[in-house]
Amino acid sequence: MNLQDPDLFRNAALINGHWLSRPEMDVTNPATGTVLGQLPDCTASETRDAIAAADRAMVGWRALTHAARADLLLRWYALILDHSEDLAQILTAEQGKPLSEARTEVTYGASFVRWFAEEARRINGKIIPSPVAGKKIFAMKEPVGVCAIITPWNFPIAMIARKVAPGLAAGCTMVVKPSDFTPYSALALAVLAERAGIPAGVMNILTGKPEAIGAALTESPVVRKLSFTGSTRVGAMLAEQCAPTLKRLSLELGGNAPFVVFDDADLDAAVEGAMQSKFRNGGQTCVCANRIIVQSGIHDAFVAALSARVDALQVGAGTGADVNIGPMINTAAIEKISAHVADALAQGATRVTRPRDLPAHYADPVVLTGATTAMRLASEETFGPVAPIFRFDTEAEALALANGTPFGLAAYFYTRDMARAFRFGEALEFGMVGLNTGTLSNEVAPFGGIKASGMGREGAQEGIDEYLETKALHFGGL
Repeated sequence: MNLQDPDLFRNAALINGHWLSRPEMDVTNPATGTVLGQLPDCTASETRDAIAAADRAMVGWRALTHAARADLLLRWYALILDHSEDLAQILTAEQGKPLSEARTEVTYGASFVRWFAEEARRINGKIIPSPVAGKKIFAMKEPVGVCAIITPWNFPIAMIARKVAPGLAAGCTMVVKPSDFTPYSALALAVLAERAGIPAGVMNILTGKPEAIGAALTESPVVRKLSFTGSTRVGAMLAEQCAPTLKRLSLELGGNAPFVVFDDADLDAAVEGAMQSKFRNGGQTCVCANRIIVQSGIHDAFVAALSARVDALQVGAGTGADVNIGPMINTAAIEKISAHVADALAQGATRVTRPRDLPAHYADPVVLTGATTAMRLASEETFGPVAPIFRFDTEAEALALANGTPFGLAAYFYTRDMARAFRFGEALEFGMVGLNTGTLSNEVAPFGGIKASGMGREGAQEGIDEYLETKALHFGGL
């Protein structure tokens, strides 16, 4: 990395404004396997120190006016944009995605910091007319308290910004545990938060393996909220661990998104949407199209057009020119992708894209036809550049296929029939639905799922509400 500001790359955790350097955990570049640096594997004791620091910092942070917190967040936002190229370089080095996508992620993450800076000024209560004469009722909004934030590796800047910014705007303090695969993006954001003037202890970053840190966060009665993005299995485990202290939870968990294309769809638009949804970040997104469900009348034309686009994708290191898909995050990811493809082929699927001879840490982008619900990729999240095509004839069949999953994060469908748009869109059992678009997420819209995909929302006004409690004050003697 040729960083303009090398100080952004910190080999240290951050607890109460102090940078803790201890070379215990290697972080590697997934494109090359080389070690980027070494970081502390923070202990349960250090986690409790970070919680205590956040608790102490909470007193002063929540006492600031909403406008003062907004101004600090806007300074942070400006610094993120000023250092966007360095942040993108760090992100690509540790996560692997193409630099073009990394740059977009930095801008996307920054948009949440700006949005919630603006929302900080609009945290309003209300006066409720009392049914009793001489009394008034005030409903006030207050910060939840110390928050534990656990973020994934696939969007290491965006997920930090989307969770931390609303919490800071609300007056909460943070203990952040980024993925041990991608901690450097979080640490770079923390450096910029310090420079913006956000006080020590308000934002703490713990590096290391999740077991000891997670246990200390979930068992602490001081931590009043936990926000987690990751697998449904881990989310359920964290919810169970948080139950004894009745923490508020925001859980953005696994997905199994259907992408339905009706006969009357705009073919070019549907193919473009599938490329955006399925192959962004190499398919390593929780809202990517996991099952592409195409009506018989348009099936063959859609498959031909999509396959041509996939065959044209460039696979390589994220720093390479014109690269569309970088390496997968680790060997386990490659093994799962390969197992899903092998299972589908063994059960009768047909590969319609050209095979490639790639290094071991890259996944071959593939389109498969003849996919069925018996295949593993129909029920399990592949998290890679594999596009299975399911064929259907009737709208009822498409709806059954789309909803035939315990997950309910995102769904997409393409049609030019407005009656169907409302009918089908309302019948889909998902927290987010895209009609004639392959992208769903921005700072102004609520993001989150239902069923086994979790609870709570990020972004929009709902995003800051997740960090606020309502207190009712009853005044008498008036």
